[in-house]
Amino acid sequence: MTISQDIRQRIRQRANLLCEYCHSSEEASASLFTFDHLTPRSLGGTDTEENLALACHRCNGRRYNFINATDPDTQEEVPIFNPRFHKWLEHFVWSADREKILGITSIGRATIQRLDMNDDFHDDGAIKRARRLWIRGGWHPPVQDLQQEK
Repeated sequence: MTISQDIRQRIRQRANLLCEYCHSSEEASASLFTFDHLTPRSLGGTDTEENLALACHRCNGRRYNFINATDPDTQEEVPIFNPRFHKWLEHFVWSADREKILGITSIGRATIQRLDMNDDFHDDGAIKRARRLWIRGGWHPPVQDLQQEK
């Protein structure tokens, strides 16, 4: 993948240094986030800025090359959340304790399950532990999510 430094910087700025899926902060991470292909290269996607999203390693790895997922409530196959076409707060909200992402649409629920955004399918609970620490530090959830929730 050959993405110029200028494009990398614009993508980071566009995403406000947040994973465009789970809204984890790149600044709170031990490593720089990756650039996810919204349409995977294996399905004809390109390295253009419009086809790239800033993604934490967890979300990028679990998304793999999937573009659809199954809504656990309706069993309907729907597109995975695409930050170029969808607005985060139209599909997701934070739980009252701010540790979990809740899906409020088929796309939101299916994306949460496919990307295991709350560690519901893994016993390690790493993302929930990290979110608890970020909450204590005042870094989570992202201010923009809280402002738009009101």
